[in-house]
Amino acid sequence: MSELIVEVVRSGFVESVHRVRVYAVDAHGSPVMVHGDTSSLVSPRSSMKPLQALAMVRAGLPAENELLALACGSHGGERFHVDGVRKILAGAGLDESALRCPEDLPLDTEALHQVFREHGGPSRILMNCSGKHAAMLATCVVNAWPVDGYLHPGHPLQRAIRSTVEELTGERVAATGVDGCGAPLFFVSMAGVVRAFRRFTLADSGSPERRIADAMRAHPEWTSGTARPEAVLMRAIPGLMVKAGAEAFDAFAYADGSAGAVKVDDGGSRARVPVTVAALRALGLDAPELDRLATAPVTGGGEPVGEIRVRPASA
Repeated sequence: MSELIVEVVRSGFVESVHRVRVYAVDAHGSPVMVHGDTSSLVSPRSSMKPLQALAMVRAGLPAENELLALACGSHGGERFHVDGVRKILAGAGLDESALRCPEDLPLDTEALHQVFREHGGPSRILMNCSGKHAAMLATCVVNAWPVDGYLHPGHPLQRAIRSTVEELTGERVAATGVDGCGAPLFFVSMAGVVRAFRRFTLADSGSPERRIADAMRAHPEWTSGTARPEAVLMRAIPGLMVKAGAEAFDAFAYADGSAGAVKVDDGGSRARVPVTVAALRALGLDAPELDRLATAPVTGGGEPVGEIRVRPASA
């Protein structure tokens, strides 16, 4: 399939380019937008968090609403995120010392400045995956599974997650690696990711899949941050579920079953959102708020001198 190119234009010249793979399907599951080698394996990174959370909900994770959204999230370390992680842990009789994600600083700029103002530093609870890890620990407690070693691929929790990933993607996990947070990372196809995300938004009301989709859509700031693009997209298009992953991956699904996945080959996150907007528009999903996400400004001397954009088809 033809490549999709995101170009960085500065002062009228194309300064850099990103090559992007896209696989998007309509409400019937028929491909609408396909670019690049979408048959190759991908590591969706944090875009898999809703699938991981589904395995936990099925195993009895006692989280609802915003805390369930946080379990699916890559949070920015804002105060309400940290408080939510502590609430999940406290409900399981644990505290942040049980977390085994790496120490990190907040992704959110204001939250980062707050840490510095308070003379703080990196901690596990500030790491963007701490909501998922807290939910993993809570699931272990509910099932009387060992809390120690909860990230090991052979742990009952991780075996349940792998089984759920294979069920929803409709394919066997081709390889297992280690994600940035230390959790097992499963390699699948982009089509498999899209199949999985469709399962969430097409599920019956009240089902575990639908509970996750509804939590993410009702509380988008808990899955990312107050001003992050994923939250903006979900607020702008009611019924849309979006989850970003590291190395410039995006996955999304709409209430009617249309869905898509985006992977920037060089991992350049600045190219991710403009392509996701293009894919949504190709599926007929749009809102005025998407105009400012369709391109990103390139500045010189503090002033706009260009933009990051999807290369026009005629170029």
